[in-house]
Amino acid sequence: MPKATVTIFWFRRDLRLRDNRGLFEALNAGLPVVPLFIFDRNILDKLSDRSDARVGFIQQELRALNEELKAAGSSMLVKHATPEQAWEEVLNEYEVKNVFANHDYEPYARTRDEQLATLFSQKGIAFHTFKDHVIFEKDEVVKDDGKPYTVFTPYSRKWLQKWSETGIKTYPSETLLTRCEQQKNREIPSLESMGFEPSSIRIPGKEYTNVLANYGKNRDFPALPATSRIGLHLRFGTLSIRELVQTAQTVADKTWLMELIWREFYFTILWHFPHSATQAFKPAYDRIEWRNNEQEFAAWCAGKTGYPIVDAGMRELNTTGFMHNRVRMIVASFLCKHLLIDWRWGEAYFAQKLLDYEQASNVGGWQWAAGCGNDAAPYFRVFNPTLQTQKFDAQLVYVKKWVPEFSDPFTYSKPIVDHAFARERVLSVYKKALEK
Repeated sequence: MPKATVTIFWFRRDLRLRDNRGLFEALNAGLPVVPLFIFDRNILDKLSDRSDARVGFIQQELRALNEELKAAGSSMLVKHATPEQAWEEVLNEYEVKNVFANHDYEPYARTRDEQLATLFSQKGIAFHTFKDHVIFEKDEVVKDDGKPYTVFTPYSRKWLQKWSETGIKTYPSETLLTRCEQQKNREIPSLESMGFEPSSIRIPGKEYTNVLANYGKNRDFPALPATSRIGLHLRFGTLSIRELVQTAQTVADKTWLMELIWREFYFTILWHFPHSATQAFKPAYDRIEWRNNEQEFAAWCAGKTGYPIVDAGMRELNTTGFMHNRVRMIVASFLCKHLLIDWRWGEAYFAQKLLDYEQASNVGGWQWAAGCGNDAAPYFRVFNPTLQTQKFDAQLVYVKKWVPEFSDPFTYSKPIVDHAFARERVLSVYKKALEK
């Protein structure tokens, strides 16, 4: 039998059928569309936890999408392979004329797409990619001289100006699903078939509007349910950024909108300065002589530093795959400044544990805490965990939730380092590195 001639839409970080730019364009390209997802073994084989909740989340979302597609007479084609192997199988199965996808900005994804673009070109296949994960990308918000912003405040002003001038267009891809290939017999592979198992970690829902009105007032207090918890859904595109920004615009308090803009700022930084994924944005900071004590790092990872707010944050992360943003800043500062452990160690641990891990934001946040990033906290700013606790968890509600043994502070573990000593040490080490 001759192979069916089709367009492929490749889902990556956009696991939704609603308001999906690349899917919308594919469905308007004139050929039946095969929806494709690849469980990328280059990524999955590096995961140390076989019950990684993110893999289960993706599988769960794909199953939901598959049911929606079946209602339109279609279904999802899913591969578990490297991208190269997966595409070899797809091209053996179909006569592919076009491949559509949405942009991905991380260094690995950029390299992957460049390599596949070469393959597609050799095969005479058109490869079209679109902006979907952010409102503005790459060179869309830059200085008047065309150079990228490296400080957030002027970037945010230009972002808001550009948004007011252009507005937001949506893409009703959900109305065109009957243009998908009429093949509804495909199923999503089980976790077990890919070498994974279900996680006990609870996945946050998609509801976020209930916290927006008081977000600016309450967001810094980790004991309050005052943040949106939708980072995971942004990471994998199960919510549309266009819908989120439109919602944010209706709220008088613009703090949450600013957080969405921070996210795009860090995407822009990673795009223009891809070296910052693994090196200090400010090169002088790569001269810091980190102590990198493995025992102290293990204590930090386990939430056993003797500083209750730090320990609470790490235990929340290890248990739930989430950590409150204020506490993220505290634990990151503690690792880099109190323990003088390389920020890359912390960034890698967060990458392993966070459900909402987003490389651009995570790297940006860690470099901010270490003082080596763009628009970073000055290196001489060292969070005092005790003062941070008094300011943001004065009643110890958050601390006692995650560190119940702290109900008797006199018997709690002794701090692994004295704050005053650590502060003097880090200031000396940083000053020495930066004066070279």
